[in-house]
Amino acid sequence: MTAVHPGDDALEDYRALRSGVGALTLGRDVVRLSGPDAVAFLQGQVSQDVAALDVGMSADSLILSPQGKLDALVRVTPTAADAVVLDVDAGFGDAVVARLERFKLRVKVAVEPLVWRCVALRGPGTEAVAAAGRVPPGASLALRYEWNGVEGIDLLGPAPEAPPGVRPCGAEAWESLRVEAGIPVMGAELDERTIAAEADLLERAVSLTKGCYTGQELVARLDARGNRVTRHLRGLVVRTLPGGVDRVPVGAELVAGDKGVGSVTSAAWSPMLQCHVALAYVHRNVSVGDHVELGTEAGPADAEVRVLPMVPQS
Repeated sequence: MTAVHPGDDALEDYRALRSGVGALTLGRDVVRLSGPDAVAFLQGQVSQDVAALDVGMSADSLILSPQGKLDALVRVTPTAADAVVLDVDAGFGDAVVARLERFKLRVKVAVEPLVWRCVALRGPGTEAVAAAGRVPPGASLALRYEWNGVEGIDLLGPAPEAPPGVRPCGAEAWESLRVEAGIPVMGAELDERTIAAEADLLERAVSLTKGCYTGQELVARLDARGNRVTRHLRGLVVRTLPGGVDRVPVGAELVAGDKGVGSVTSAAWSPMLQCHVALAYVHRNVSVGDHVELGTEAGPADAEVRVLPMVPQS
């Protein structure tokens, strides 16, 4: 779990990721679809308009259940006219393969996992590193990344390495930056109960003009109704915790008045805000700026509901 007050190394990592450029190994599972029907098949399975992506372009996309709930948030990258690479948070590659295989009927497409790694470059200095030609040529793919102001490049391949001179950073600093920015991940903010609009994924990962795909009905119905959902992913700022509690507990219940209004999905220490921060799904009746009680084993703590990102990238 994330330390309350990071040590010197973690703080330097954080400064690199937020203000310069740092490199970290991110857990990603990679799957390749190949064959003459690869693009057409995927077009009917994901929310993004795959046919509109040129080779080498990338876009985030949703793989949905027939009921419109989330099976996976993936990045889609066509690598040839008849091949597409998907990457997803680590631990969910097998589920993606199984889900695609289940809907693969009478089509000429092979679905196979790749033994690839991801080295992520993060920070506003990433562009200068890329422009200077310091991105190593050994990576199979170098994909641009941007989410809520966090910029970078993901190097995907069998054995990618960070460019020389780029600071290697640990997971602790990345978790602080991720939570501050409000970047959701599978297994924490995103699971089989998630509706895309709750996590503000529609604009990023859904094409509203493409043809039919599995799970489209719920997305289209919510869009027609203004994407009014019961809960929304929000940030929490927690200035003080009860004595004996040194971190915001993941899963902690949020209470407003005498009603439960949400629960914590991720938490970290924010070096920028100098306090605890968290991500949580919060009921739509709770507004940004409201205060809620956050439950801990030692008693409640006060938490202010914030819009995401809580700390914009400098």
